[in-house]
Amino acid sequence: MKPTPTVAVNTWEFLRDPMIAPTGFREYDARWQYPEQINLPGMTALGMGIGTQMHKRGIDPVIAVGNDYRDYSLSIKNALIVGLMQAGIKVMDIGPALSPMAYFSQFHLDVPAVAMVTASHNPNGWTGVKMGFDRPLTHGPDEMSELRDIVLNGESVARPGGSYEFVDGVFDAYIDDLVGDFKVSRPLKIVCATGNGTASAFAPTVFERMGVEVVPLHNELDYTFPNYNPNPEAMEMLHDMSAAVKASGADMALGFDGDGDRCGVVDDEGEEIFADKVGVIMARDLSKIYPNATFVADVKSTGLFASDPELKKNGATADYWKTGHSHMKRRVKEIDALAGFEKSGHYFLAEPIGRGYDCGMRVAVEICKLMDRNPDMSMSDLRKALPKTYSSPTMSPYCSDLEKYDVLDRIVAKLEKLAEDGGTLAGRAISQIVTVNGARVILDNGGWGLVRASSNTPNLVVVVESPESDEELRGIFADLDAIIRTEPAVGDYDQTL
Repeated sequence: MKPTPTVAVNTWEFLRDPMIAPTGFREYDARWQYPEQINLPGMTALGMGIGTQMHKRGIDPVIAVGNDYRDYSLSIKNALIVGLMQAGIKVMDIGPALSPMAYFSQFHLDVPAVAMVTASHNPNGWTGVKMGFDRPLTHGPDEMSELRDIVLNGESVARPGGSYEFVDGVFDAYIDDLVGDFKVSRPLKIVCATGNGTASAFAPTVFERMGVEVVPLHNELDYTFPNYNPNPEAMEMLHDMSAAVKASGADMALGFDGDGDRCGVVDDEGEEIFADKVGVIMARDLSKIYPNATFVADVKSTGLFASDPELKKNGATADYWKTGHSHMKRRVKEIDALAGFEKSGHYFLAEPIGRGYDCGMRVAVEICKLMDRNPDMSMSDLRKALPKTYSSPTMSPYCSDLEKYDVLDRIVAKLEKLAEDGGTLAGRAISQIVTVNGARVILDNGGWGLVRASSNTPNLVVVVESPESDEELRGIFADLDAIIRTEPAVGDYDQTL
């Protein structure tokens, strides 16, 4: 049966007929508002589509499935499992999990496929699935397009052989894999911020096992998110982490998003360090151990990956790539990079450090190891050792999913025309425009401004950086925003400078 894009809630049809809004199939995962954009029969249709896609690609019909802690995620996972079994897939249910625990289960259980029910850092009312067939990779645009067509065109095929098994013990194996026998040799006191999300069941255990003194910050599991939505890129959570550091005298705060694949950092002075700068700190440390390493950074990230003198001295190479966990994972694997860093806090630590997927817990462990290797330095010392730049948070003006890509194409064309005509941003000449993912407008002094379309929400994404001053930062933003504002479909920002 072909799913329909809309069915009225609280009707016979809503109970019976699969309903899936096509906009939920995004670049590298699937996300919908529940139950407005997808119902339980729709999630079953999605599961059957994933199973059909596995058979179509000749993948062994076995999949690991997990769910985050939201109150509706278990029902949604069960509906997905029914569809997978209808398609003839053996389901190995690992229970409540973080997304990286689900990715880990592919290795631990030696299964080819994974489907994790989570809305990641989106607020309650959203659901979705992160899925992959080629560990440690997850679906990219090609796989998502194929899956969308199978599901929306009613091309799913029922097959015999489906089965279900609940697999216990993955939680403990995941913690063992993260920490091993590592213990910190210097005293470390860390604010553990989980925003009452799924990471609350994991992060304190990880820290305690390493011998870290934990200062808890909203570590009680509570799917109503009574304090704020767990998102360590949002200033609300970062400010709370900063206040907790100052109140407790902690060495730093580490915060995790709703499904635990991202990590945010606040240093011992309460300074909120954007994730791309933390990436440079980690890359500096790792490039001493692994000279001539390649690091991938997303287009939202600081220019320091390419210009930092310490990274250059250690022979490091920077590769700027498309934003998005699927794009970044794939790029790290393709070019055999040591790690990938995304401004949103997704880090992809490859062998021999990690397994190549994004894991906030792995980042926390590696930051503790970094501090252990630098016993005479605080996190603020490491921050201050970086060349000074002035960076904006990630800002997201509203633009509907149906319009954002067309809007972005027009904005990119206007920026390219501006450069052609010798125009400027903040009085600086434009030296280059990188269009691998939206437009990163690079200025003659290394400053830059980015506009791209969000892959997960109805928004554009805007980031700016200046190597000179806060005044120039604001000037770059003002001039870039003036061009963005020529598009009437663009709405208000979630936050601004």
